[in-house]
Amino acid sequence: MKKAYFSAGCFWGVEYYFKRLKGVTKTVVGFMGGDMESPSYKQVKTGTTGHLETIEVEYDPELVSYEALVRYFFEIHNFEQVDGQGIDIGTQYLSAIWFNDTTERDTAIKVFGELMQMGYHPATQIRQAMPFYSAEDYHQDYLDERGETPECHVWRKIF
Repeated sequence: MKKAYFSAGCFWGVEYYFKRLKGVTKTVVGFMGGDMESPSYKQVKTGTTGHLETIEVEYDPELVSYEALVRYFFEIHNFEQVDGQGIDIGTQYLSAIWFNDTTERDTAIKVFGELMQMGYHPATQIRQAMPFYSAEDYHQDYLDERGETPECHVWRKIF
């Protein structure tokens, strides 16, 4: 199994979609990007820690490629929004792909370029992965546990 990291606004909606993708074996919501170790949701929510709400996606590369994950990531959120996602505004809700190695970086850049050629203007950051901190237990599987669907995320066919 491999792990990939994505930020696309509120992590509840991102998790909702990724856990339904064939080849994804596990998802964990949490935080990445800031300097504070093990931040709480309350701390990150202030927008002052430098962390982005992030999802850790564990996947089977025999069933789904990293490139397919990147493409799916772009299809489940508004990657052109510069200040957050939907009604969730703030630095903690920015769009980012966190790469683990140069192959992942190059894949993200390739797909980003394809979007630009299609006429899109991605605001997504492509950044080196940093330590990932899991969010509190009550955030895990949040929407499914409550029988709800995402408010800020909608799948749309792009590729």
